[in-house]
Amino acid sequence: LILLHPYIQKQGGSNRLWLLAFVSFFTIAFLLTLIYTRETLPIKTITTTMATGSASSSTFGNNAPLPTTVINTLLHYASRSNDSFHMSHAEIKPISDVLRKCSSPCNFLVFGLTHETPLWKALNHNGRTVFIEENRYYAAYYEELHPEIDVFDVQYTTKMKEMRELIASTKEQIKNECRPVQNLLFSECKLGINDLPNHVYEVDWDVILIDGPRGDGPEGPGRMTPIFTSGVLARSKKASNAKTHIFVHDYYRNVERIYGDEF
Repeated sequence: LILLHPYIQKQGGSNRLWLLAFVSFFTIAFLLTLIYTRETLPIKTITTTMATGSASSSTFGNNAPLPTTVINTLLHYASRSNDSFHMSHAEIKPISDVLRKCSSPCNFLVFGLTHETPLWKALNHNGRTVFIEENRYYAAYYEELHPEIDVFDVQYTTKMKEMRELIASTKEQIKNECRPVQNLLFSECKLGINDLPNHVYEVDWDVILIDGPRGDGPEGPGRMTPIFTSGVLARSKKASNAKTHIFVHDYYRNVERIYGDEF
């Protein structure tokens, strides 16, 4: 046993040398492979990026309308919200149908920030959608949450309890300050909104939705002003033969019905 021990040590040493050589060979091979891969990787990445960019341009650059299935899905979920103030499917559908048929780019003006605001923006994704809100702080907050949405705030000076007096005074001024066709930017009519950004008055609006401001109490501003203003904007379009579709939500209420029929 003592005589064989040195031989075993030599045999083990020889094996370790072979093992070391084997490991060294694979280490060098691995390093060479890694270096080669790093040198060629940027070319592959750039090629892939360019191909993806070309595909994106060809897919989204044609302003294609929303597919019917997408529209129906949006309407389905929007009309089944837990929000107690949301529109029903029967109320949303006619507006959606008009937006779908509207020539692109469609100009859509909405009074009021509501549960349906993102829906209106999505349905008119190839057009211009502008929202008018009575609460300047909520308008700023909403724009911060949704920077893709255009919101302008307006200060209403009317009150619901003045409904009948306002309609009477407007009729008296029908040939003067409250003309049905005019540039509201320079109007002194109490029912006309004249403090919006200038470009709002220059746009030929194809669709207008009145779903604000508040109209559920005598001290609230009511929707008298938006209804009158929408009628003037529709009649004052540069393209006089083009139609403007005006939707008045909550038409069952007195103000919405009386002012809608009058103006």
